Amino acid sequence: MDFSSLSGEQQTILARWLPGSIVVHDHSWGLVETQVLEVVHSGCRYIVKAAGAGDGHLSREIEAHQKWLSPWTSIGRAPVLVHHDLAAGLLVTRYLPGTLVLDSPAADEPEVYRQAGELLDRMHNQPGAIDGDYEATANEKSLWWLRQPHRIDDETVERLRAEIGSWPTPPARLVPTHGDWQPRNWLVHHDEVRVIDLGRAALRPAMSDLTRLAAQEFRRDPRLEAAFLVGYVSDPRTNEADSATAWFRTRVHEAIGTATWAHQVGDGSFEAQGHRMIAEALADPSSSG
Repeated sequence: MDFSSLSGEQQTILARWLPGSIVVHDHSWGLVETQVLEVVHSGCRYIVKAAGAGDGHLSREIEAHQKWLSPWTSIGRAPVLVHHDLAAGLLVTRYLPGTLVLDSPAADEPEVYRQAGELLDRMHNQPGAIDGDYEATANEKSLWWLRQPHRIDDETVERLRAEIGSWPTPPARLVPTHGDWQPRNWLVHHDEVRVIDLGRAALRPAMSDLTRLAAQEFRRDPRLEAAFLVGYVSDPRTNEADSATAWFRTRVHEAIGTATWAHQVGDGSFEAQGHRMIAEALADPSSSG
């Protein structure tokens, strides 16, 4: 393996940053254009992220590394940024040892979720902002998704549009969020949970980081949810004003985005999850999971 699949500009920059480096593993998903390569340079391991032309995530990841990761990097729980060039679509971090939690025995261990809750609490307890436009912008984004190619049936689309059109748009309290908080972005190394992939990081309501867990792991095993909340100390889905309806809105936004994005990239199982999330949210708007 080498850098031959990257653009000429990316290869030139990497030759300057990491001269003589060798690619030892390709961690890319294959669903999107971004390539994730594990490399060795001067006896040290690094992760190279090389974005394709249609990538919209690298800027978020760079911002997260620059602004929000010190609560994790200071204790060795997240990768450390080494180089970045947004114009060229490149980011290099130090390699973070660990075994992916997804599809491993750790995915069923409550202690992993307790640590994940503790780590997320560290991230969320940083300075944020009050945003008067966040809810309206989120509504517009969901309506935009519904105008894109998808396989949500017409009756459900109309119901979703009516729901979104009826929602209030109060000011929202935003904090730094990971944006894809689930076992596919956690590692375990010597019984210690670590965090990777900040491509969806942004300022959002804290409860938004629980949407994927609620639709997956918490739904599958309530012990995992209980352990997570021990680590987090509180429940971001219930500790804000208007929390019940805010959580419903958050679930619907996430469900629409999941079903539509997954359809566009050809991820059938994730698309099916999105459709289930839509159905369950609409069936019980008061439900917290």
